[in-house]
Amino acid sequence: MWLIRLYARVLGQLGSDLRLGAMLALANVALAISAFAEPILFGRIIDVLTRAQVPGTPRVTFGTLTPLIVAWVAFGFFTIGAGALVALQADRLSHRRRLAVMANYFEHVLELPLAFHTSTHSGRVLKVMLEGSSGMAWLWLGFFREHMSAFIALIVLLPLTVFINWRLGMLLVGLVLVFTVLTAIVLRKTEKLQGRVESYHSSLAEHASDALGNVPVIQSFTRVEAETRSLHTIIHDLLQAQNPVLFWWAVASVASRASATITVTAIFLVGTALHLNGLATIGEVVMFMSMATMLISRLEQAVNFINQLFMQAPKMREFFEVLDTAPAVHDRPNAKDVERFTGAVAFENVSFSYDGKRPAVQDVTFTVSPGENVALVGSTGSGKSTTLGLLHRAFDPQSGLIRIDGDDIRDLTLASLRRNIGVVFQEPMLFARSIRENLQVGRPDATDAEMIEALERAQAIEFISRQSDGLDTIIGERGRSLSGGERQRLSIARALLKNPPVLILDEATSALDAATEQKLQKALDEVMKGRTTFVIAHRLATIRNADRILVFDQGRVVETGTFDELVATGGRFAELAKAQFMAGASQPRPKRRKVQVHEVERVVAEG
Repeated sequence: MWLIRLYARVLGQLGSDLRLGAMLALANVALAISAFAEPILFGRIIDVLTRAQVPGTPRVTFGTLTPLIVAWVAFGFFTIGAGALVALQADRLSHRRRLAVMANYFEHVLELPLAFHTSTHSGRVLKVMLEGSSGMAWLWLGFFREHMSAFIALIVLLPLTVFINWRLGMLLVGLVLVFTVLTAIVLRKTEKLQGRVESYHSSLAEHASDALGNVPVIQSFTRVEAETRSLHTIIHDLLQAQNPVLFWWAVASVASRASATITVTAIFLVGTALHLNGLATIGEVVMFMSMATMLISRLEQAVNFINQLFMQAPKMREFFEVLDTAPAVHDRPNAKDVERFTGAVAFENVSFSYDGKRPAVQDVTFTVSPGENVALVGSTGSGKSTTLGLLHRAFDPQSGLIRIDGDDIRDLTLASLRRNIGVVFQEPMLFARSIRENLQVGRPDATDAEMIEALERAQAIEFISRQSDGLDTIIGERGRSLSGGERQRLSIARALLKNPPVLILDEATSALDAATEQKLQKALDEVMKGRTTFVIAHRLATIRNADRILVFDQGRVVETGTFDELVATGGRFAELAKAQFMAGASQPRPKRRKVQVHEVERVVAEG
């Protein structure tokens, strides 16, 4: 039953082409009736001709046979013409819907929460999209080309043969049922086996994607042979799982061929015996032999279809599993669109946990005035990045509220919220496109002059000018043709070009050398004026001039104040500053001594 439900769901993905699909379905019904009518009419013609050989019966003329012959020929030509038209339209529908389903899947995946993407390999996501959509395209094509008419012939028209000659009809139905039972047995044998095969296919895609995305590491650590060996191991396991499935379907294929011979022979022998006893005419024997040949052909089509459906089922189940994953963050009904924020931000008792067990952020409360520059500091895993992820709704808190300009951010459209917030991530996250296209991510209508200005302010214009194609230079996958610092500066320019009222800098200068960082820090100081800015930094020198510093520890804000106030307090921030100073000391000391606050201030100020 799960296979039938899956098949029904695939047909439900026809979307806007559902009407065309219904028309093709009706055409298939007509084709099935037409294909069944041909042997019946041919049998009637044979009966008329054989009865004419009996002494004393009226002579048969061509005019007597004309209606039967015309109907027989008409059905034949209708089958050819309608079949060609159905095949053409089915091809077009299949390719069109495959691309539409891929586009819908792609859009859906991009809206899924970051938790999904961190736990699901991108290679698997891509493999599921390509193989799932291709599997559905094959099903649509096969269904409308031949499978639907085959099932109509087997399920609806086959029982009607009993009314033509119940003895031959029952024989035909019985033989088809026996073969159907054998096919069901094969299905049961291979159901779980094919699921294992698909899991190995996913592992293969993940491993290959992983290796191709880390070629420099593989070559540097001479891992080519080891990675290839691992891939061969997965392939070996895949084949070991696949072979039993292939064996059982080979059995089904041989059985289908044998059934054709057995069925035709049985119909001929039984039909001959019935004719000799006056229980069947020659026309009926010929008719049932033709129908047997046709039905066995249809049965082979059905078996091949079920075989392929079974092979494709795990791929499509994976596809629908991803499609059924609900985005954790979405627009509320009647969410409002705000053109531009003022920039007042408030966190009110906000808590969030990734796994529902250990809180990543707990009871965080603070307010930020428009234009204020706030730094978030703390050890790794203290909740800084999670807090700012909640601000631009990478995920929603389990409790508490986040407000911008007095509005709960969940009452705002995601598009307007993220349009007003610019983020510079610690990882540059660039596209394998041109520099121009990477800059236009945040502002598609930006002019060349505006892009150049943003690059200058991000201290990036120097290396851009060295590129042979300037702004049209393709920078490779994840910007690999650029150095780490160049990639980071380009991502900063991208955020500056967006010109958002709220700016988030998540270790934005971490990949820069000291000289470039100093230049960029001056540019950032200028850019931060007039906009609400949140800065996550481990190097405390970069937040020396922050209006306020929030110190995080185990998901909570444990201290707040200016740089000088926090150092003077001697709390958690002072400990971080001392630890940083001691880690940065270049000369070993003969013995431990207490690090004074004024020393910390001096070292941090010097960078």
